[in-house]
Amino acid sequence: MPSTRELFDSLAVHAALDTQTLASVVDALSECEQAVTACVAGMLGAHDVDGMRSSVLCDMDCGDVALATRRLLTRATREDSALVAAQLEVCLMACRRSHEACSRNAAAHAHCNLCAEATERAADACRRALQALRG
Repeated sequence: MPSTRELFDSLAVHAALDTQTLASVVDALSECEQAVTACVAGMLGAHDVDGMRSSVLCDMDCGDVALATRRLLTRATREDSALVAAQLEVCLMACRRSHEACSRNAAAHAHCNLCAEATERAADACRRALQALRG
């Protein structure tokens, strides 16, 4: 299977971001999406699920936003840079919220710890992509 960067390098359409930055953020968002989905499953199986309801919702939002952001980044062109920037801002916000929620439960639940780490990496990747877009 080709790497994300190889896929982006093969496209004739020129994206608003360089292929290395683009591949880096798409990979981080993919990892984030997997982590928040697994974390939701873990929280729903926990004994204190009622106390984790807010975290579940944050993770679900983050997963949905990460998926939408990955899809937009994969097909976006230079002309889409304003839309890409707006979507990255939303994704950054969703990742931060999920990170904060799971960080509170990280000591008690390994899935929350892994999720907090993945959402932090995704937030950092979104931040770097926004910086690259803004020059």
